[in-house]
Amino acid sequence: MSVLSRIAAALERMAPAPLPAPDFGAGAFVWHSAPDRLEPVARVSRVELSLLVGVNRSRDTLLDNTRHFAAGLPANNALLWGARGMGKSSLVKAVHAAVRAEGYDLKIVELSREDLPSVGRLLGVLRGAPHRFILFCDDLSFSHDDQHYKSLKAVLDGGIEGRPENVVFYATSNRRHLMPRDMIENETQAAIHSTEAVEEKVSLSDRFGLWLGFHPCSQDEYLAMIEGYCAAYGVAVAADRLRAEAIEWQATRGGRSGRVAWQFFCDLAARAGVRVPS
Repeated sequence: MSVLSRIAAALERMAPAPLPAPDFGAGAFVWHSAPDRLEPVARVSRVELSLLVGVNRSRDTLLDNTRHFAAGLPANNALLWGARGMGKSSLVKAVHAAVRAEGYDLKIVELSREDLPSVGRLLGVLRGAPHRFILFCDDLSFSHDDQHYKSLKAVLDGGIEGRPENVVFYATSNRRHLMPRDMIENETQAAIHSTEAVEEKVSLSDRFGLWLGFHPCSQDEYLAMIEGYCAAYGVAVAADRLRAEAIEWQATRGGRSGRVAWQFFCDLAARAGVRVPS
């Protein structure tokens, strides 16, 4: 083998293989890097939109925004932030399913925070596709030395090419500004120009057109969630027993949330011999 042939073979091993043309037949995908690929999801783990209790305003706002986007109208990127376990990611998946059920050819692509540096390549794949995509990043946050937030600007601002017209970005986070409050305060106190110290990172959340806040639920909302699950999946329990056991369950967990309500319901359904989706 000649020297040039050996060099060519070595370069081929070092260079990533070109991404094959994706098959966009599925409604949902997960993006992976190293190597880059869109993996179809056969069944999305989600709950029905009607079962999400206590988030009516956020539900209606996100649903309208998603309908506008699916119809080819202007739409905003959305940040769903707030209390843990209150249905932020569940709402994104439920809204996607509801809009698809209305006849729109809308896809969802899940992108992990660790794969944000590859988002430019992903946008290149989606840009030329004849479909509309929700690009979804769950549990998004950044630490003080995390540079991944710079990659996110490619989605929110789009750079010189602009964000693809057929892509909208939805993210969930426990933090309104995507970074810990104590980090913001520490960097502000240590900086010569305090307002400039964290402006680049804090202003990242300002690039989302929609901020949808999620707050801890009341006991009535918590019980309503469980009652809704029981009705939807056919679990029959006496009202007084359901209330007593549900309150005891949340007391042992130290708080109430949609996640706690679902965990209690799964336990209740198992004891009743009723199968529910995982």
